Amino acid sequence: MPKIKKFDLKEYSKKYFQKYIQKQNQQCSEQNSSRKYDWKKVSAVALIFAAAFLTGRFAGRVTEAKLQTGNAAGVANENSEIENAAGTGNENLQLGNMAALDGGTPGDVILAATEGSWGLSFQQEGQPPVANATREELAPYDAWYSEDTQEKKIYLTFDCGYENGNTPAILEALKKHQVPATFFVVGNFVADNPDLVKQMLADGHTVGNHTFHHPDMSKIADMESFQKEIGDVEQLFKETTGQEISKYYRPPQGKYSENNLKMAQQLGYKTFFWSLAYVDWYENQQPTKEEAFNKLLKRIHPGAIVLLHNTSATNGAILDELLTKWEEMGYQFGRLGDL
Repeated sequence: MPKIKKFDLKEYSKKYFQKYIQKQNQQCSEQNSSRKYDWKKVSAVALIFAAAFLTGRFAGRVTEAKLQTGNAAGVANENSEIENAAGTGNENLQLGNMAALDGGTPGDVILAATEGSWGLSFQQEGQPPVANATREELAPYDAWYSEDTQEKKIYLTFDCGYENGNTPAILEALKKHQVPATFFVVGNFVADNPDLVKQMLADGHTVGNHTFHHPDMSKIADMESFQKEIGDVEQLFKETTGQEISKYYRPPQGKYSENNLKMAQQLGYKTFFWSLAYVDWYENQQPTKEEAFNKLLKRIHPGAIVLLHNTSATNGAILDELLTKWEEMGYQFGRLGDL
């Protein structure tokens, strides 16, 4: 996983100061000068130069990062269109995260809000996006965001934070097209909608773990707290359905850390990010059908793991037609377990 080298201002200033003094002493020696320096003034000048240099260096690194990284997060990430796939929390973090989910328009480059936010950049229509971690970097942790294939296959997933009446239409469309999907559920969704959860299983779908309270998991560093968020969903699911929940984990809002991925793996889970999503979680600001198709048809690509939200009225209304259009484009639908 990419690491960012930290800058030590104190150490840099010290080295810069030493070089500055050496140069001045050399000049004095060459001129046979016995001039003595006001060390306070010299130190101040050195610090000013160091601060100016660091400011330019930081700006350069930001520009470089924008050229090298894209964005998309589960609360999601996207400006080009910043989004939030999970949808709540600090406004500044939401802004960066939103960019990740959707990924902007073709050619747009999106910078992840933090190191712990999943991000994408779409470079070309119909082709996989560039993510802020490669398949090779995720593989050691049993983590995925897409399949490396030229075969036109889609892995459809839904994040379920609560129920507002759209899940039945989604299930109906999936059943009509005989398309399997994975539903990542949080604690309150299971508790409040046991019949829907049972219907998901009866219809042959997979139910995965989206944590109990939907927190920023990147801030959880100890196994005990991490396991409780996961384990409470497992227990409630077992009590509700009589079955074990599938060991599939999706980080809320797409926020994660390397330690999170390790802990999920230690608990027997595979982590699933996504390679296609759009801003569909704002209940009172739903995208139009045309806006949804513009994203979901142009950006679909072989091996895509698609993230949609069950709370989206637009998704409930268009899913039947969307599945038809994807099928007309030659796509088939697989299960995450096939990866």
